[in-house]
Amino acid sequence: MPKIVLDTSVIINGLFVAHMESGNIRNSEVIIPQAVVDELQSQASQKKDQGFTGLNEIKNLKNLSKNFGLEIKIEGNHPSLDDIRLSGKGKIDAIIKDIAKEKQATLYTSDNVQHLVAQTEDITSVYLRPEIKEEELEFLKYFDSETMSVHLKENLTPLAKKGKPGSFALTKISDELLTRDDLEFMAKQILDTPKTSESSTIEISKTGASVIQYKDYRIAITKPPFSESFEITIVHPIVKLTLDDYSISPELMERFTDRAEGIVISGPPGSGKSTLASGLANFYHNQGKIVKTFESPRDLQVDAGITQYSKLDGSFDNTADILLLVRPDYTVFDEVRRREDFLTFSDLRLTGVGMVGVVHANSPLDAIQRFIGKIELGIIPNVLDTVVFVKDGQIEKVYDLELKVKVPTGMTESDLARPVIEIRNFENNKLEHEIYTFGEENVIVPIGQKTKKVGIEKLAEDKIRETFKRYDPRAEVEVLSDNRVKVMVDKQSIPAIIGRGGSNINDIEKSLNIHIDVVERDSSSNSMSGDLPFSFSESKTSIVLEVSREYTSMHADIFVNDKYVTTSRIGKKGQIKIPRRSDAARNLMELATSQNDIRIYLKDF
Repeated sequence: MPKIVLDTSVIINGLFVAHMESGNIRNSEVIIPQAVVDELQSQASQKKDQGFTGLNEIKNLKNLSKNFGLEIKIEGNHPSLDDIRLSGKGKIDAIIKDIAKEKQATLYTSDNVQHLVAQTEDITSVYLRPEIKEEELEFLKYFDSETMSVHLKENLTPLAKKGKPGSFALTKISDELLTRDDLEFMAKQILDTPKTSESSTIEISKTGASVIQYKDYRIAITKPPFSESFEITIVHPIVKLTLDDYSISPELMERFTDRAEGIVISGPPGSGKSTLASGLANFYHNQGKIVKTFESPRDLQVDAGITQYSKLDGSFDNTADILLLVRPDYTVFDEVRRREDFLTFSDLRLTGVGMVGVVHANSPLDAIQRFIGKIELGIIPNVLDTVVFVKDGQIEKVYDLELKVKVPTGMTESDLARPVIEIRNFENNKLEHEIYTFGEENVIVPIGQKTKKVGIEKLAEDKIRETFKRYDPRAEVEVLSDNRVKVMVDKQSIPAIIGRGGSNINDIEKSLNIHIDVVERDSSSNSMSGDLPFSFSESKTSIVLEVSREYTSMHADIFVNDKYVTTSRIGKKGQIKIPRRSDAARNLMELATSQNDIRIYLKDF
């Protein structure tokens, strides 16, 4: 009888059984090397689908063999653990080839490399080429022109999101319950597509989870033990937009063209972030730039001239090493999510590569916050210069970041100057947030816009000066903010202005609806209304509030924005030390945006 040896590839893809059923093979001795069986068993033990598929094909081959006069044998020695471990480097293929040579048998394979090596060693070999299947994949019947994604889960009816980014509805598309067999059939079809189609690749393959990119469909398959039941989710982009399809101002378009090289596109899931990222990638490509993408899975809809990279050896950091060798002008990083992704993004940007990152966030501020703690605060503006927030498929807000050394808004003391990241609304250049270090924490402070006129907006400066001229004809007024002023008077006038226990200055503040700091003229020390003047400083272990030494050993109440924080004893040299790890310090740092929000009152009055 003619002898045939089968390798792993021709068993897993089922082509030998199909070849046999077509009548091309009869009355032969079919040898399955023991190494093939052990390799399939090892894969099945690791919950890999190809292992189960291969073992089922051997079972099917044995059941059909008698109808075609075939004698099935399993021969050869068990491979060692090292042989199985090195199967990806051709060790098992070499064992199979040696058995075919020893038995003077014909080797059947679907591995072109195995076929070429067999011919080199004068072994008769038949190459069963995987054919592209023309039949429609089962899941395609659930899609139409309005379907964004399809969600299939066992024992439930099929669901689909229909509409467009930001405006869609979850719809039941069939009344028929899906069974485990239905999903396993569709999953097998999908997992076979990389073997038969060049437009399909397996992006992720783990125990219980697989992600396949088939044409422009991104397919996620999950099953126990990873998920509690079998589920298939297929996402399909329904629109491909250019920048002309967005409402982009000429100023923003100019920034995209000439200045923006650290762009972050943020938004909630399904808002259209990746669609805009694809549009930007194509825009830069059409501008004559070299553009690459980082994606896992690779599902951006980009022009053919843009190369799409995935993870190299499981890491984008390895991909970055290759990227720098090809010298791109721009790189689109889809889904910056893990800590190492943020580090890779910032590292590439600092090397001079223009970067466009896609980040899941509910607001543009949240996108910036995701970078804090992962990279140094001071280099964030060098990594991000433009933050775009997308909602309902449109650009809703754009932020501009710039680093300055200044006194944070709301603080007045020059010695509190520090590096501050200003976050401005790009369209109107209004300052909306500031990022700086307060204590040991990095804080993002909103710069509020008042809707109701208060303080100095309500009263003219000469009206305030007129009020204090009753106590000192030479009184001077300095505006500190929209609801705070500093009044400079002679030292002799201060007691009358303050009043007993601060009662008089409190009445003046209430009548004018502003906060007033009363200080001695030509004196640099503040003497606040009823509260103690103090200086603010920080040490490694404490927050230090220093008042006059004459109050040493007294007790004082500390308030922030009229909220009581703590009572503390004034120590030597007039210092109030609040340990950083105490609740009082945490409350003080959370409530206060500047020194001006803090008040100290003596309890010994």
